[in-house]
Amino acid sequence: MKQNRFGSGTPLVRRGTFCLAVVAAAQVAGTESDRTLPAAGGLRPGLVLDQTTAAVAKDYLPPEIFAHYEKGEYRNEITDWQPGRTTHGPAFAAQTERNAQTLTVDDLGTIIDKTTGQQPPYIYGTPFPKIDADDPSAGVKVLWNYFYTSSWWNGNSRTLARLLWLNVTGIDREAGQDVLYKFYDGVPPDVRPTDNPNNLLAQFIASTTRPADLNGTVALSWRYRDPQKRDSVWAYVPALRRTRAVSPANRSDGFLGSDMSQDDGQLFDGKPQDFTWKLVGERDMLVFVDPYRLSGDVDMHPLPGGGWRSNLKPVPSFGFEDKSWKGIAWAPVSHKLALRRVSIVEGVPKDKYYLYGKLQLIIDKETWHGAYNRKFGWNGELLNTLQAAGGPAVAAPDGVHFFSAGVGAGEINQVSENIKMTRATGVSIIDNVNDRLVPVDSAMFDYQTLNRFGK
Repeated sequence: MKQNRFGSGTPLVRRGTFCLAVVAAAQVAGTESDRTLPAAGGLRPGLVLDQTTAAVAKDYLPPEIFAHYEKGEYRNEITDWQPGRTTHGPAFAAQTERNAQTLTVDDLGTIIDKTTGQQPPYIYGTPFPKIDADDPSAGVKVLWNYFYTSSWWNGNSRTLARLLWLNVTGIDREAGQDVLYKFYDGVPPDVRPTDNPNNLLAQFIASTTRPADLNGTVALSWRYRDPQKRDSVWAYVPALRRTRAVSPANRSDGFLGSDMSQDDGQLFDGKPQDFTWKLVGERDMLVFVDPYRLSGDVDMHPLPGGGWRSNLKPVPSFGFEDKSWKGIAWAPVSHKLALRRVSIVEGVPKDKYYLYGKLQLIIDKETWHGAYNRKFGWNGELLNTLQAAGGPAVAAPDGVHFFSAGVGAGEINQVSENIKMTRATGVSIIDNVNDRLVPVDSAMFDYQTLNRFGK
């Protein structure tokens, strides 16, 4: 049998030989679907995937993830997550239907209006709910769906994050990060910024709060809507007491020497037009899922100044936090696995100074949430795999706002594994501060005043 891109014998359906299932706007709105995934060997809800049962999942995981189960380093229960559970609210669904009729992409991969040929001033909803697998632009369309459906529509955010340097048995180092995102596109219309003089798409700033030797280090990025204008990136290092502009290719480098980069984000946060994208197939795959989001067991509340926050469950995020755990330190012990239909897209950076020569993104075809980001060197060797847990979108208690990331989560876990060095960087949340739809002042992103964060 012909080997697929994951190295197993399961056939991988490729462009030109299949038609992607249509993700109808009604599904985006959360109506029930009668589609169920086919039976997959011995996989079934309730089965605990571990060293004794790993063989049944060989064809449904990236090989480097499967190896963790085969070696007894990961252990997760398989749960049932059928299509039709995702809702983003009626306004989002209605705009998604309009997008299907009005939007396409140009030769650069930029979203444009079919009638005018120009970039729309504002986009809301899933841009491309119907994607033809034979369309040469299918890959970048999947990527735009990921950004607009699973990321940006959650609005401005503030996150207090733990950045964890992990070896196979435990933690080597930890840094605290205070991270702000401000979005000018993709957000709900009622929170869309009215002023955007720099034609920005988003702004990002991360300031290091601990340990003492890193305190005050700041990374700042501006992303422009102009497809040919690359990100503006600055860094402030307290020891130098200077703010320096750096190449946007540096966003692929390990942040503070970790194995997590600025271009990782929730799964991938690079500029789509900086890469050449290709849809290489779709398949059924086991992905990590937040069980609390799946069951609706979330504790979400409004913030006094605006926005929403969830109280995360008091459970271990990583194996090393569980005293009884015998596997690898970065194992996602609190999450489950679900069999989902995914799209597989590959991106080759146009900048030869980019750290990786190819990215392979594995993205849920219904929620457009990212599951795996596999990073290859310029020689084709797998170097790094990022895994992230997903789940259906959830409604806030007001019944008006919906969230597919961060808020509404029961537990946060993201791991970027360095395959060659047998180590990983993990991200979890400090004091439940993982807020969405919060007001964020654009003055926070002034590169001329980054020294205010310094020691």
